[in-house]
Formats: sequence, structure tokens, C-alpha cells
Amino acid sequence: MVSEEDENRAVVRRWIETFNNPYTPQTKVDVLAPGFITHVPWLPGPLDLEAWTQFTAAFVEAFPDLRLTVEDIFSSEDMVAARVTFRGTHRGEFQGIPPTGKEVAFSSIEIDRMVDGKVAEHWFEMDLLGLMRQLGAIPEPEHSEEASAT
Repeated sequence: MVSEEDENRAVVRRWIETFNNPYTPQTKVDVLAPGFITHVPWLPGPLDLEAWTQFTAAFVEAFPDLRLTVEDIFSSEDMVAARVTFRGTHRGEFQGIPPTGKEVAFSSIEIDRMVDGKVAEHWFEMDLLGLMRQLGAIPEPEHSEEASAT
């Protein structure tokens, strides 16, 4: 018998994997609950489904070959947490940075609150600093010989 936690993990995994098909707008994904909201760390308030769809479309436009891989996934009651790796090529403008053609890989920690087998609320913390470094927007930290010796 499949537990509710197993089902919740399967729903979140299926939702994450929809990002691997850029032609599936988030408004068409059947795993999102009515009233879905997401919390983007650098924005002042939560996004509703329409704003989230615009946010993800801009991301996919910048990285059209973006592939997400679920590295780990855990659940407890109505909460699911996943560690996700993103891989793609920077082919469109991103945060004011013109396309570089660079291949990037970065990670995210995602937490979802489930209601009736659907994602009702989403939080994520993405390694935006690592991504910006890979795109050349932020210089790599300099390593001194002293720091290397410790």
C-alpha cells in the first residue's frame, strides 16, 4: 500500500520533472492546487500561479535546454523537501546578462506544502550566487597562498 507521503513525493517529483519540457506552462500543470503560491527569496511577497508562470517562462527563455534532476527527496506529513540540480546553457538574457553560451549547473532546495495531493505552497532557495559566478557576473573569490595552506 502506498502511503500519503509516498504519493506526495511522487507528485512533487512529477512537478519538478515538468520543467524538463519547456513547452508545458505551469498554468497547465495538474499537480498545482487552486490558490497555489510560491515564495521567491529575493522578491518582497509570494507569487500566485500566473506570476509564477511568468517567472519560470523567463528562466526557461534564458536557459532553453534546462534540465532538472531530483537528487534527494524527503517528506513528513504534508511537507515535501527536495534537493534539485539544474543544468543548462545560457542562451537568452538572464537578470540583465546577455547570453554567454556557457553551460551551467547549480542546485536548489525546494519545500512544498501539499493539500489534497497537490502542491499548494512552494518555497525554494537556489544557488543564485553560484549561477552568477558561472555566468561571469560575479568574480570568483581570490585564493591567497596563506588560505590554501590552512
